[in-house]
Amino acid sequence: MIKPHEKFEEVYWAYLEDGSKSLATKNLVPGIKVYDEKLINYMNVEYRLWNPYRSKLAAAILNGLKELPIKPSTKVLYLGSATGTTVSHVSDIVGEKGIIYAVDIAPRVMREFLTKCAQHRKNIIPVLADARKPKSYYNIVDEVDVIYTDIAQPQQAAVVIANSEFYLKKGGKILFIIKAMSIDVTQKADITFQMEINELKNSGFNIIQTLNLEPYDIDHALVLASY
Repeated sequence: MIKPHEKFEEVYWAYLEDGSKSLATKNLVPGIKVYDEKLINYMNVEYRLWNPYRSKLAAAILNGLKELPIKPSTKVLYLGSATGTTVSHVSDIVGEKGIIYAVDIAPRVMREFLTKCAQHRKNIIPVLADARKPKSYYNIVDEVDVIYTDIAQPQQAAVVIANSEFYLKKGGKILFIIKAMSIDVTQKADITFQMEINELKNSGFNIIQTLNLEPYDIDHALVLASY
């Protein structure tokens, strides 16, 4: 059985035969998997189970995310697309009228992303670029409603701020994954989280919510904020 999520558009609960339930999204390209996720057909519609151990956004939803600014027709700048696990579910949610500008710096990873994900989904625009240099893709990316950031490098908040100045509309939202161990392995994660949050505050962001992503991801947090 599939039921709509009680809070978020185009997010669903899949009730499984073993008595458990899982997050799911409606597959924008039926029959095609991205990361070996399970496909379920319910009333002639195909859904993809959304694994919180593979996707930090799914983990945040399960841990009590108050608001999901990614909705049908949303324009999203996604920094750190990797091979497309979470991007693909975002693609399902925004639908055919939405757009995802998917940025990653690694050519090998981008090739895998193209093969597994982007080539099948017309709402994804792949961008091989360094997220620390937002001006470098100025001719590709338009103003967006949401910036989602999941990058493994030391100055994560600075990257969010720089990209927001270029591309995020006034009143737009960010979903920012803080990877504490990528910033400072010698410092407690909670201290690192607060330092990054303070940097956002000092740049004019309004912090709506901070979520620890355990047990799905250790030493990771998600910050929801408005610009």
